Amino acid sequence: MQLTVWTYEGPPHVGAMRVATAMEGVHYVLHAPQGDTYADLLFTMIERRAKRPPVTYTTFQARDLGKDTAELFQTAAREAFERYRPQAMIVGASCTAELIQDDPSGLMQAMQLPIPVIPLELPSYSRKESWGASETFYQIVRTLADRDVRPAPREGRRPRANLLGPTALGFRHRDDVIEITRLLDTMGIDVHCVAPLGASPADIATLGAADFTISLYPETADTAARWLEKTFGQPVVRTVPIGHGATREFIAEVAAAAGVDPAAALDTSHLPWWSRSVDSTYLTAKRVFIFGDATHAIAAARVARDELGFAVVGLGCYNREFARDLRAAAAEHGVEPLITDDYLEVESAIAELQPELVLGTQMERHIAKRLGIPCAVISSPVHVQDFPARYSPQMGFEGANVLFDTWVHPLVMGLEEHLLTMFRDDFEFADNAGASHLGHGKVAGQTPAAVEPAAEQILVEAEAPATGWTPEAERELRKIPFFVRGKARRNTEAYAADHGLPTIGLDTLYDAKAHYAR
Repeated sequence: MQLTVWTYEGPPHVGAMRVATAMEGVHYVLHAPQGDTYADLLFTMIERRAKRPPVTYTTFQARDLGKDTAELFQTAAREAFERYRPQAMIVGASCTAELIQDDPSGLMQAMQLPIPVIPLELPSYSRKESWGASETFYQIVRTLADRDVRPAPREGRRPRANLLGPTALGFRHRDDVIEITRLLDTMGIDVHCVAPLGASPADIATLGAADFTISLYPETADTAARWLEKTFGQPVVRTVPIGHGATREFIAEVAAAAGVDPAAALDTSHLPWWSRSVDSTYLTAKRVFIFGDATHAIAAARVARDELGFAVVGLGCYNREFARDLRAAAAEHGVEPLITDDYLEVESAIAELQPELVLGTQMERHIAKRLGIPCAVISSPVHVQDFPARYSPQMGFEGANVLFDTWVHPLVMGLEEHLLTMFRDDFEFADNAGASHLGHGKVAGQTPAAVEPAAEQILVEAEAPATGWTPEAERELRKIPFFVRGKARRNTEAYAADHGLPTIGLDTLYDAKAHYAR
């Protein structure tokens, strides 16, 4: 563990919270001190849930360490059972409580409660949140699934599938489930159980009744899906339907597992038509940097290259459990894989590569904002604004439409670029003029002629390059459109440094432009 301002993943007990909070009839008793009790903030504030997460803390304090903290845990667990009457309970310790070694699972077994109790061994100092969610879901499935349940005969019924992986705090999981359920319905397939999101212990007990399993989010579902495959002989669909091409492959794999005709699935995405249109040409070879959880990052790289014509210049993920998959994808795109949970390392990579678009988490959004690069969020961890009230899936054909809209909107479009260049000397289009419909940057009673010199002076002071530029070079630099001006300045300064030029004049600026245009 390390002290940091930002983090991509919390400790593994946060992953357990995500699973417990997603389910119905499950309660999580967490042995934790004051300070580790932040589940309410995570789920009610960020995800905007209408109810509190089903988590009870022991909330021991420093003075309790000299007493019997084990008794304190049992008291909290007993009160939680009597108050909430859950169908099952999971128990574990936070990273701090792990150090005092009270053995919550053993304490709960000694209480002999009349419901299933699932102990969690989540090593906080060697594992993280995604692994914690996967291990928690696996233990729940392994404990609660009835091993005698098998699918009913297929005569007279539609095929049934389990959808595994969606959790609380998941990036667009709610909408993805709706979209994939609709897609399966068009193919004549019923969803038997969605888990953990919305599932109860009684639902988990019947997982064996499905004909096959779909692993929507491997970070959470893969271990449990493998167990179901081994225990019940259920085929597992592992293609993640993010993007138009992946959705078509997903349909083919589902159809093979269910024994149905894939032609029934309707293709409703506008993305392929747009990618073939003349309007898409301004996206061709746009340089994009991608970082997030492995599933979304790998899928985004494929969509960016194959369906939007971007050039992937950077690809990485923060969950090391999927490092092998990420490395394989990076090799396919011809880039160096970046597998790290250090946001400063990610920021350095973005600054060095100078992409024209960043696709990432909320951390990359902040990084891109500081660097002046357009950004779209594609993966957790996310901000409250990434839990929209509107329907906004990432998966399926409608998800492909959402990806297209979300990724293209931050970019300056071809016509905009042409107009900004055409009117770059007009006072109304100066960088500091602000939004014209709000009247920003205008002084009452002044004519355009009076405003322009002031605007020019502000622009010079705000954006004057580093010492060493001549006034003529500074003025020429400001003629470059704002969305590539930073890149032009960095390239010119790098060119001057490489050639030992102490002063950057017009000739240096033009020479650098010619050098990097080769």
